[in-house]
Amino acid sequence: MSNTAGFRFELKQLFHLMWPILITQFAQAGLGLIDTIMAGHLSANDLAAIAVGVGLWMPVMLLFSAIMIATTPLVAEAKGARTPERIPVIVRQSLWVALVLGIIAMLVLQLMPFLLPILGVPESLQAKAGLFLHAIGFGMPAVTMYAALRGYSEALGYPRPVTVISLLALVALVPLNYLFMYGIGPVPHLGSAGCGFATAILQWLMLITLGGYIYRAKAYQSTQVFRTWDKINPDLVRRILKLGFPIGLAVFFEVSIFSTGAIVLSPLGDTLVAAHQIAMSVTSQLFMIPMSLAIALTIRVGMYYGEKNWIAMRHVQKLGLATATFFAICTMSLIWFARPQIVAIYTQDPAVFNVALYLLLFAMAYQLMDAWQVGAAGCLRGMQDTKGPMWITLIAYWIIAFPIGIYLARVAKMGPAGVWLGLIIGLCIACVLLLARLHSNNRKLSAQTP
Repeated sequence: MSNTAGFRFELKQLFHLMWPILITQFAQAGLGLIDTIMAGHLSANDLAAIAVGVGLWMPVMLLFSAIMIATTPLVAEAKGARTPERIPVIVRQSLWVALVLGIIAMLVLQLMPFLLPILGVPESLQAKAGLFLHAIGFGMPAVTMYAALRGYSEALGYPRPVTVISLLALVALVPLNYLFMYGIGPVPHLGSAGCGFATAILQWLMLITLGGYIYRAKAYQSTQVFRTWDKINPDLVRRILKLGFPIGLAVFFEVSIFSTGAIVLSPLGDTLVAAHQIAMSVTSQLFMIPMSLAIALTIRVGMYYGEKNWIAMRHVQKLGLATATFFAICTMSLIWFARPQIVAIYTQDPAVFNVALYLLLFAMAYQLMDAWQVGAAGCLRGMQDTKGPMWITLIAYWIIAFPIGIYLARVAKMGPAGVWLGLIIGLCIACVLLLARLHSNNRKLSAQTP
């Protein structure tokens, strides 16, 4: 490949990776959307309980599964460096790491319900939220191992199998949720907590399906992961963790600041928590667009990083950020013009409806900054720079945004608007710092001889 990739070629490559990943991200986010919608049709109390449960589960799940994102740049680098024999070794060690991390995450979630009284969650929500956390925790080993295999498949340029599995899971979740929420035959009526059991079962089914496909499909035979099995390689495990742990923490710092909003607001009543959860659910769906582009950028940047083709790497970055800007403008327009129709999907409760409608204005305000910061983070991961983004997200979200959000929500009596203003401030700071770091890294690499 030439040093300067053509605009059309690189855009085609990005979109070839992005669209299946986007469908996958929408489908996986749709799992939470289905939970929220089905719980919302039970009662405001059920919706609030799910909001609290998801607020604790989501950061833990993303912390541990995001560590396995390290598989993607490592496989992409090996592919770009023309060393395919390294790929199955990397993935097998990633699976070892994923198994151990999944078990740890499962144990953490079993302890989470005991924190609910300490966090000030109302007693009326504790039973349902606690049972949800106990149940969904059993799916965590499947979540982390699936993340490792997904990173392997997407880095090779095969995102479609993961997409198909995610869409099938979306369809399967509805009857599974119904079974455990309403109870059929020997299965008891569990209300919104039943979503936890349904999701855990679904995660294991997804892992088995993806593993079976990779084992049989011809596309994976040259780098077949399951042809043999390796013992744990401490050196490679350390490299995976050194690269992946900062990614996991960075994702944790960002997602947890969003998810904990429901906990911060829980003493203020079910209506505000339910409205906040609706607005957060909508933005979570829209976030899948820049997130999918960021994953595609990680793969493309990682390949050029392996080739040491700095010119093509910078070209991809600029193209990716320009594309992120276009999509952010589209999502802002969608929120502005379709807010009532969007909120109506979730609830018909007038009080919840009006607050959610108002909160979506804050969501619209941060779309551009959110797209830029996640795009810059995706580029940095492709360059295997993960520690810097970790510290940036810690400072932006937890040292600055979180205290501001609590102060505005509870002390200044702004309620949910205070939480969302804190989020906007954190996103703006993270965006500026991540883009500055990306620019600095590019300058350092440009000074080197390819």
